[in-house]
Amino acid sequence: MEQTNESWRILIVEDDERLAELTREYLESNGLQVSLETNGGAAVERIRNEQPDLVVLDLMLPGEDGLSICRRARPFFNGPIIMLTARTDDLDQVLGLEMGADDYIGKPVKPRVLLARIRAMLRRVTESGQAGEDKGSGEEPVRLQFNDLVVDRSMREAWLNDASIDLTSAEFDLLWLLASNAGRVLSREEIFTALRGIEYDGQDRSIDVRVSRIRPKIGDDPIHPRRIKTVRSKGYLFVKEA
Repeated sequence: MEQTNESWRILIVEDDERLAELTREYLESNGLQVSLETNGGAAVERIRNEQPDLVVLDLMLPGEDGLSICRRARPFFNGPIIMLTARTDDLDQVLGLEMGADDYIGKPVKPRVLLARIRAMLRRVTESGQAGEDKGSGEEPVRLQFNDLVVDRSMREAWLNDASIDLTSAEFDLLWLLASNAGRVLSREEIFTALRGIEYDGQDRSIDVRVSRIRPKIGDDPIHPRRIKTVRSKGYLFVKEA
């Protein structure tokens, strides 16, 4: 069954109750279903039990911080996680991505910016999930195979030697983008715009962090990569025959 915007379920983990309520009111007024959790210590079980479509996760929380929650939730939750941080330190942003966050937004966050990011991320997931309906239509393929690596857009899954690869939503989106453009160098600007829908500022390191996480998962050598190569001063190249 096709999922509509109105059926998207969002879990907000935020200890500032007033901010959380205001955010919920704004998102619900725009057609989303929103639940709140103010205690970091209870967040992992909420994610496990509710399996929302997307989690908005504050970095600094009582009970357990956002980085720990993200790391502990990833083994059983593959949906998008947007991390909110009041810090501007690159290290926190990189750590969030390494723990499995899909995106991050600096606080104070503008509700319309958060809504736009949520919609863009969930729209990509939904559109990929419906891609199987186009099989055989002559449009973009939904399954790509490169020797022992298979990437399936309709199922949003990838396999290496027939074993399923554990990828976050953002990691899958990046892998598909690179694989579907195999043999062509994609600049960081192209990748950033395609995945996040906003202009690349030249400073964001999220693409590099995700590539470094994807490489070992698809059997690539992190030091001397064969499948996803870094092209100096240009971007990344997915090699067809690695």
